[in-house]
Amino acid sequence: MPHSLWKGAISFGLVHIPVALYPASREDAIDFDWLDSRSMDPVGYKRINKRTGKEITKEHIVKGVKYEDDRYVVLSDDEIKQAYPKTTQTIEIEAFVRAQDIPFVHLERPYYLGPIAKGDKVYALLRETLLASKRIGIARVVIQTKEHLAALIPVGPALMLNTLRWPSEIRAWDELKLPPEGAKAAGLSERELSMAAQLVDDMSANFDPSHYSDKFRDAVMALIETKAQAGQLSHVQALEAVDAGVTNNVIDLTELLKRSLSQKSAPESKASAPKPTAKKAAVKKAAGRAPARKHA
Repeated sequence: MPHSLWKGAISFGLVHIPVALYPASREDAIDFDWLDSRSMDPVGYKRINKRTGKEITKEHIVKGVKYEDDRYVVLSDDEIKQAYPKTTQTIEIEAFVRAQDIPFVHLERPYYLGPIAKGDKVYALLRETLLASKRIGIARVVIQTKEHLAALIPVGPALMLNTLRWPSEIRAWDELKLPPEGAKAAGLSERELSMAAQLVDDMSANFDPSHYSDKFRDAVMALIETKAQAGQLSHVQALEAVDAGVTNNVIDLTELLKRSLSQKSAPESKASAPKPTAKKAAVKKAAGRAPARKHA
């Protein structure tokens, strides 16, 4: 089992589902290391002062954001955290939407969510509810030091979290020279459309990821194996790897779900009561979620 990136909870309304976040993808490209051709020693990266050309140590490096030409605002790690004092271990669902409403261009990186701290039943409840309603959750989550918009998606037995690109990260097509929309405006004839549709129909198939592979990687790996079998190997002194794994405390909030479900099963007469205003609903939601802020 891969190491979890963090442990926290999925949150919507009063419901909290304790989960752990796991990477669902991995880089499968060929890893070309830099080597010194004279000694076959690994070559690393140095922190260089671009003006003086001298190497500097980590403790002399600060974070700065360019404000004007040659002028920066320097921020410490504590200042950055205080600017947005938000928990980094909560996946807060803000809405449930149809999957087809999210353009592919917004999809970024997938993660697995696994239940922890006796959260299996609540986890399964959310998964089955999303499948039955054909909806996915839109949430905010902080991973490491960056906040992401994310989609909570049921996939087989798992709940997956797929980070989304913010609208500001999507380049507009306004500056591209594109043909006008519509077949007539683009100058397409009925015969051309018919032939194209026939071709698409002939090539249509169900998607099976096992039918595809990285042919470039396969070719290079075959070349590497051929050279290795021919004895064309160079000895490189291995360096010790550093384990950067991080563990976090887990908050068991399963009891909060039971309280939420009991509130939902109130008498039918309450359903006819006038709906609260958006402001009152927000206050009520914040009040109901307050116990979740306590730490074990």
